[in-house]
Amino acid sequence: MSPSGDASRRQPFLQAPPAVVWLVLFLLCAHAARVVFFAGAETNWFFEHGLVPARYSHSYLVSHGVNPGNILDRALPFVTYMFLHANFTHVVANSVWLLAFGPIVARRFGTWFFLAFFLVCGIAGAAVHLALNWGSDSPVIGASAAVSGLMAAAFRMLPLPRVAGRALAPILSTRILLWSALWGVVNAVAGLTGFGSGGHVELVAWQAHMGGYAAGLFLAGPFYSLARRNEPAQEPA
Repeated sequence: MSPSGDASRRQPFLQAPPAVVWLVLFLLCAHAARVVFFAGAETNWFFEHGLVPARYSHSYLVSHGVNPGNILDRALPFVTYMFLHANFTHVVANSVWLLAFGPIVARRFGTWFFLAFFLVCGIAGAAVHLALNWGSDSPVIGASAAVSGLMAAAFRMLPLPRVAGRALAPILSTRILLWSALWGVVNAVAGLTGFGSGGHVELVAWQAHMGGYAAGLFLAGPFYSLARRNEPAQEPA
């Protein structure tokens, strides 16, 4: 094949798969809808649909006389918190990171496994934050934990000569260890300094970021295997 033919098959950096584009649009539209139609109920929305660790603490609920709701009421925030953002800067920042790392993962996993992976990483981030902030009444909102999981998976998928022929870079490879350490330091600094925090609402929940990142790092392999297993068989020419 001619060089021009090879070039024409390469995809530009921002020519994202439809799954990534639709996910970004959903994040933006969800935020726009909340701002336009529920502007006066912002605080209530964050507490009702964001992840509030105190909702799961029996001692907190008893001492404050709070009704946590039924099982569904307590389960849904593990998902809905990802689609709430404090302002347009917050949602645009997450969308940019999603556009940066999402396409790499979506092209490997396909639409449905990509979306499932996004949700699983976000749920894992919420679970880690909950475990380490038990009883906190500060809501956590935003898609950054899920995006951190996509970033971890993308790091494992980026090709390097030393890992040529591998589907994913090993977790204990120098590249992954260095990038993971750097991401850990960045998040630890953000957590210790409070940089980017939004008062009583957690915008930079660094423990959730690390939980989502760890999930992405370790689950990229199983998801990749499942995605390959579900690829349609190609008939011989």
